[in-house]
Formats: sequence, structure tokens, C-alpha cells
Amino acid sequence: MAVQFGTDGIRGRVGEEITEDLAYRLGHAVAMVFSSYTCFVGSDTRESSPSLSRAVLAGLSDGGVSAVNLGVITTPGVAVSAQDRGGVGIVISASHNPYYDNGLKVLGVGGTKLDLETESRVQEALALAPLREGPYEEVAIDESAAANYLTRLVNILGPNSLSSLRVVLDCANGAASELAPELFRQLGASVDVINAEPDGRNINNLCGSTHPEQLAARVRKTGADVGLAFDGDADRLIAVDGHGTIRDGDDLMILFARDLNERGELGGALVVTSMSNLGLHQAMRESQIELIQTDLGDRNVFMALEDRDLALGGEQSGHLIFRRLSPTGDGMLSALLLCDLIKRQGRLRELADAAWHRSPQRLLNIATEKFNPAVVESVKHDLVAQFSLSDSQYRLLVRPSGTEPVVRVMIEASSQEFVTQFVTQIAHGCGVSP
Repeated sequence: MAVQFGTDGIRGRVGEEITEDLAYRLGHAVAMVFSSYTCFVGSDTRESSPSLSRAVLAGLSDGGVSAVNLGVITTPGVAVSAQDRGGVGIVISASHNPYYDNGLKVLGVGGTKLDLETESRVQEALALAPLREGPYEEVAIDESAAANYLTRLVNILGPNSLSSLRVVLDCANGAASELAPELFRQLGASVDVINAEPDGRNINNLCGSTHPEQLAARVRKTGADVGLAFDGDADRLIAVDGHGTIRDGDDLMILFARDLNERGELGGALVVTSMSNLGLHQAMRESQIELIQTDLGDRNVFMALEDRDLALGGEQSGHLIFRRLSPTGDGMLSALLLCDLIKRQGRLRELADAAWHRSPQRLLNIATEKFNPAVVESVKHDLVAQFSLSDSQYRLLVRPSGTEPVVRVMIEASSQEFVTQFVTQIAHGCGVSP
């Protein structure tokens, strides 16, 4: 079966879906599609990333393009290198997935997400790409890229601009493990760091943006002003306020949108996906900010921002795109901007609590082989009747993940009891834990 791109490139189990052969062929395919551009290649800290990176670089070189090895660096770091130097990018990372997965994602000219037409061209070229047996040679790392990326971030606020803040960073044992602590030290913050000792297998392991509980406990223990959690490739941010309450992308987008709007820098609208909470919709109405809703995926968000020349969009998962500052979602950028907002406006807990009220919402991830759509339809029919809910009082979204072999079931309603019973019954009917 032909390799298929998901919502964020190609992703899967190393040695099965993701192999050195595939990485070599993808490099060759990108060389065919972007023959006149330099390609910048970076990776996260998984044990499989170095060998996959060597294969990608070999494919690019054999395809006749100039390839630059950036080593371990965040996805936004690759994007910024491509933007600053007029090239394209390939990132070896499975983002928030466990270490035994990996992925290959292609960034277009200037470091932006590929549009669908160009992605199709890369996919077609991949199907025709030749094989070459390894081993593949080591390629020297361009050490300047990470330093340039950090300098660009520091200059947004200026050195020592966060000198009054105490922050805890959870680097997910991923690509931000060295970069994020160095960034916040240059910004002058008092920095406490956890999960910044990657060993190839501990990336995202009960830590980072998908498991911020450890960060929340550390913030409560130390009395820090804010906790900042990244994922494996640091393109998303989940925050923790000073009381240890987890604040997701919806919390952050509301605060950023209102702040930018008050300063005349938003452009009049915020772009979100269908996963954002109903409470966010209400908060934007109260602030007289137009809301544009897209399908899931940060590429869809970016395309909507481009179409309307807007400044901000994102996802509940913590992918936030500040379009005027970066060609892609950037967790470290979002983190420093959040700290700046806190410094100007006050504590995160009070800001978020005053800004909006979250509707009860649950997300259930069900392994594809266990998912039963008939169960979902039956439970929905019975519970809507039992609770006498109108269509406007609940929302159900069911979709296969573009990055994992699961089906995501999101239920949201005005009634917490309805949401709880819905999740419990769906989980029982599909044989999974609620």
C-alpha cells in the first residue's frame, strides 16, 4: 500500500511504517519537488532519529539538492531556518507520540506547512523514488541554526525582559531540552527545569504537554508564577497557572486574542478548530471578536490565517500560530509571549478565570480496532432523549486521528452529568477505559 501523509506528515512505528528506506526515499522525493531550494533537516531526541536523519540527508544529496543538517532542534527551529535562508525543511519527529514511533514531516518554502497540492506532488514523487541501501554517511551539523533561532526569539522581547518571573519548564525530554532553558535564562527569568535529560526513550514519557501533571505538582511545590510544558518537537504549549491548574490552548488563545485585539494587532478574528470548547465561542462573542472555525490540523488553521491576513489561530492541544512572528506553531514562542502577557496583566489564574467559563467536555481516544460507530450512535440517541437536550446544548465530534491509530470522540454539553454518562457508556460499549 502506498505511504499516506496524515495531518502532520508521515508517522508510525519505527521499523514498520517508518524505516530508513522510507526516509531515504522521502529525501529523494523532496529533492525532486524542490530541486532549486536548500533543505534544512532537524530531528528530535528519539533513539531512531539519528539514523533516519542520515537516510533523509542521503536521499536529498542523491537527489541533487543542497542539504543542511541542523541536528537536534525543534520543528519551529527548522521552520525558522527555512524562512530565514529561503529554503524548505524536513523534520524527523513524531511530536507527542512515544519513543517507539517516529515521523517525517515536510515544510514548504519559507518553513510553512505544505498546501494540499504540493503535498500530493511530494507523495507522488515518493511513490517513484529509488531505493539505496545504507549505511548512510554522517553529515556535519550546522551549529549556527539553533543559536540564530534563539536570538530571534530573545529579540522579540529583549534580553532580561522576564527578570521578575519564576517559571518551571517541562521539556518532555525532547527537542527543547537545551533550547528552552537557555531561552528563558537569556530572558532573565528564574528557571526551574524538569524532564530535560533525553535518553532516546524517555521523550514524552509521562511528561510534557500531553502529561502536565508532574509540572503542575512542581509549580505548586515551588510557588512559581507559571509552568510551561512542551511536546517532543516543541511546536505546542500547555501552561500551568500558579495554583497548579492546567491551562490548554483554548485558555491561551482567549487571553492572546483579547490582548492582541485591545492593541489593534489581531486583525478582527481568531481562527480555531472544531475541537475548541463552546465556552471559547461565547468568550469571543462577548469580546466582539469574530471566530473562524476550521477542520482539525494546524495546516488548516494556517491556511485560514493566510486567507484572511490574520494574526492568531490555534488548537486546544496547544498548537498556537502567531502568523506575524513565525511560519508555524511554536511552543517556545507561545511560552515567552504568555510570560510577557502575565508580566503586563497579572497572574494567569485570575486572567483565565475572568476571561471565560469552560463547558463540560471530554475527549476519548479509542483504538481503531475497538471503535464501534453503532455504539456511539445508540448512546447519543438514548442520552439526548433522557436529558432532553436540544441540538444547541451538546456537540459530538467523531474522527480518526491523523497522527495515531485511534478514533477521537469528543463530547461537549451544558450538563456535566450528560458528558460523564456519555463517556462511561461509550467506553464500556467499545471495551476501553473511560
